[in-house]
Amino acid sequence: MLGPLEAWHGGTRVPLGDQQQRFVLVVLLLHANRPVSTERLTEIVWGGNPERRSLVRGYINKLRNAFREADDVSIETTPTGYLLQVDEDQLDTARFERLREEAVRAEDPHRAIGLLRAAVDLWRGRFLEDIDVDRVGGTGVTSPEEGYYDAVGDLAELELNAGDHRSARDRLRPVVRTDPARQRHAELLMRALLACGDRVGAVRVFHGTAAALAEEGVEPGPLLRKLVARAERGEPASSLPSRPGGFTGRGAELGAIEAVAAAPGERRAVWVSGAPGVGKTGLAVEAAHRLRDRFPDGQLLVRLNGYTPNLSPVTVSDALTQLLVELGVPPEQIPASVNRKFTLYQTELYGTRTLVVLDNAHSPEQVRPLLPEASGCLAVVTSRRVGDPDTGEHVRLSPLPPDDALALFRALAGSPRLRGRSAEVAGVVKRCGYLPMPIRVAAALFRRHDRWPLEHLLRLLEESGPWRADTDDVAGAAAVRVSYEQLDVPQREVFRLLGHLPGPDLDVVGAAALADRDVAGVRVVLDDLHEVCLLEEVAPERYRMLDPLKEFAAAEPSPTTPTERADALLRLLDFYLVGLAEAVGTAYPFDRAQLPALHRTSRVVPVFGDEHEARAWIAAERDNLVAAIRYAAEHDLPDHAWRLAVLIWRHFHTTSRFEDWVETMELARGLVCADLDDDYGRAHVLLRLATAYDRLGRLEDALELATRALAAWRRLGDVPGEAATLCAIAIPLMELGRHDEAIGHFGAALEKYERCGDPRGQAHALSMLGVLDEERGDLDAALRRHRAAVPMLREVGHVQGLAHALNNLGSVQQRLGLVDEALAAHEEAHELAVGLGDDCLAAYALNYAGNAHRSRGRLAEAVHCQERARVVAAEVSDPDLHTRLYLDRAATAQAGGDRAGALHSYRAALDLATGTGNRGHGAHAHRGVARVLHALGQHTNAAGHWDAAESGFAALGQPEADQVRAEHSALTCACR
Repeated sequence: MLGPLEAWHGGTRVPLGDQQQRFVLVVLLLHANRPVSTERLTEIVWGGNPERRSLVRGYINKLRNAFREADDVSIETTPTGYLLQVDEDQLDTARFERLREEAVRAEDPHRAIGLLRAAVDLWRGRFLEDIDVDRVGGTGVTSPEEGYYDAVGDLAELELNAGDHRSARDRLRPVVRTDPARQRHAELLMRALLACGDRVGAVRVFHGTAAALAEEGVEPGPLLRKLVARAERGEPASSLPSRPGGFTGRGAELGAIEAVAAAPGERRAVWVSGAPGVGKTGLAVEAAHRLRDRFPDGQLLVRLNGYTPNLSPVTVSDALTQLLVELGVPPEQIPASVNRKFTLYQTELYGTRTLVVLDNAHSPEQVRPLLPEASGCLAVVTSRRVGDPDTGEHVRLSPLPPDDALALFRALAGSPRLRGRSAEVAGVVKRCGYLPMPIRVAAALFRRHDRWPLEHLLRLLEESGPWRADTDDVAGAAAVRVSYEQLDVPQREVFRLLGHLPGPDLDVVGAAALADRDVAGVRVVLDDLHEVCLLEEVAPERYRMLDPLKEFAAAEPSPTTPTERADALLRLLDFYLVGLAEAVGTAYPFDRAQLPALHRTSRVVPVFGDEHEARAWIAAERDNLVAAIRYAAEHDLPDHAWRLAVLIWRHFHTTSRFEDWVETMELARGLVCADLDDDYGRAHVLLRLATAYDRLGRLEDALELATRALAAWRRLGDVPGEAATLCAIAIPLMELGRHDEAIGHFGAALEKYERCGDPRGQAHALSMLGVLDEERGDLDAALRRHRAAVPMLREVGHVQGLAHALNNLGSVQQRLGLVDEALAAHEEAHELAVGLGDDCLAAYALNYAGNAHRSRGRLAEAVHCQERARVVAAEVSDPDLHTRLYLDRAATAQAGGDRAGALHSYRAALDLATGTGNRGHGAHAHRGVARVLHALGQHTNAAGHWDAAESGFAALGQPEADQVRAEHSALTCACR
């Protein structure tokens, strides 16, 4: 019955007679093994026509004759009618349900796949494809077709999990082609296409399903949106390091991890514990690489620094931020609160198969919020301590079995000198405690000294003392001790100093500063330490030290001076201070006039060819710089702490790393505010902290801090500082709707900039005043301001500021109907931005050009420009930009009749505006949502958005308040 009605016996099709006879048979089949009265048969097949009752017996006899050769099918006469007796497994409908149920109960996924394939293969077409269902029961007939779609989905999911992507793809294509609105099947097909490398096909599936859903007034679900984002973006996220070379053994432990990965159920996790050097991270990374096919949507690794010397354990909030960035969430869309980050993190993982390695955990409390809840994901946690029952299956790593330890040493040493020396190799690995890390160090040492006989290495290991007398790891430390003792004096010194690093890693130039040596010399030392496995190279010319080695190095006493450590770390802080000032001056040249004066020098200074190199250096050193600020704050070095914090604020601003920004500024604030005489430091810190709080939407706090900063600048008589701070006060005033006060402060800033002869500052103030004029509807005044700013910026050659001013000018020109002039301004801004490599500016220019095209009704050009803007802005961390892009893409979608797309973009803009506290953007987003919901007939939902838009514009004193009020009042629906 799963297709055209057919009966088969012994490989031969059984004739079932004419259509009336087939109707009678279908009724009996639908009531198989249950009696059906003659009256009921007549009623179903002939509408209860009593004249047809006499035909029933004749058709029953014909059917009995058709089945006479089958001894497992019969039609019995009962006192009230007829009973079709048949083994249910002879009916494809019953067999289909049985196979599905067995698949659900099957513990082995391969058996479940076989059962579901058998079930799905029973279908030859639509249920009773050649039968008029109205003649055999109508609405009383329950079609199993939904069960078919469920089975196809379940089977495809199992096939995807098993790595059989092509079978899943080929099975899903006809289903999605027939009914593209089935989101689950579209999601599975997109996953299969992505796994097969067909990103274009996945995008096409998304657009087909989105169009089908839009006809029903439904938006694509979050998983579909994530899948199309991945298809457009390319390869899934992966932050796994390379596989550990020579990985040996651990078969049982790998099997345990793979068993958890294959098991069904929620919150799959494995907690790997063990002593330092036992190979926890190596096992986790090896397992993650082996499981890549099972988790194709991403493999992430986060180092939690649970037991890393000199580093505090990573906070849950910071870990969530890192995971969200790895998952492709733009930094400006990451919420500020831990709870909202957790919700977004779990939402991003929902419906995906992602593996997360949480390395070096300090405690279960640190890990619990980071464990994926999605059933398709897996977490592997490593820690020195044992987890709790709710943090995953526990795998305890012991030292390697002797045979595996022997195999590891042989694989790493790779020398003919080991032939026939099994007893000596056994002695070496025993002295290493059978621990992978010391074995790697010993093998590297032996490989490097190619003239050492194995006995010499063994003798050195036996003579070596423990690295820490108060630990149980005496045997494993011997290899590190021997390796350390083979180092020359410069190598030992650098090794010891690296044990005291406040941050996680160090590049070659920083190491030169730390060791007070030239770069070329320290490069050789670092390479030597890397060669004997005492350092890991995490990036070209950037090194980190494993935690146990860092502990060993830090415990080594200085044979030179008692202040070796303090002197070296002060040199490192000086290097960071001078290097960061150079990087910021190169990356953000418009900030140079506002940078704090330096009070230190450094023997070595990084050199940057352009702003891209400078920004890359800041990003690479970010965690080290934050650690340096903490170290300086804790060790009575306030000048280093506050200057570093002030120098790095722009990076945190552009990357929306609010927690680092606020933490470092608050540390600096505590130091400079404690020194009542340090107005210079106080003014700098309060100004930049005010900007942070403004970005976080804490507008009153921002106002209070900026006001205090202004008082400090005035006591110092620093006019440029006053001007910048007046702007910092004006911005939250503008966002709070206090436009008159904001205009007053921008005007005062303009006067200060004029007094100190800063045309760039003057142009900035004029631009902001022009933006306020535009917001208040005074387009002529706005046009004058922008036209005054543009030539000033041309004259001083401030290309970046000129591009901003041109974009602002074009926005006003468009609203005045000067569309051709607006397009020319945006095109020039785009050209300048591309030349600068400024994606943010380029995206604004393309977006505004799209708006200009839309105003002329050229929707195809508008969509093209704004799609280009979206692509360009993908890696830009600027929430105002992304909010603006969403608002304008929504307007274009709405103009083109794409209500679902418009609603999605308006809501995204509203979420961003709420997160940043930008009330103007929020009011525009509320207005857009209200209009689209009204057009979709969702008037009750729209009502609140109309009110929010009107009140938002009114609070800002913008003319749109009257427009919204009039538009809303004219409605007669439930929007009112």
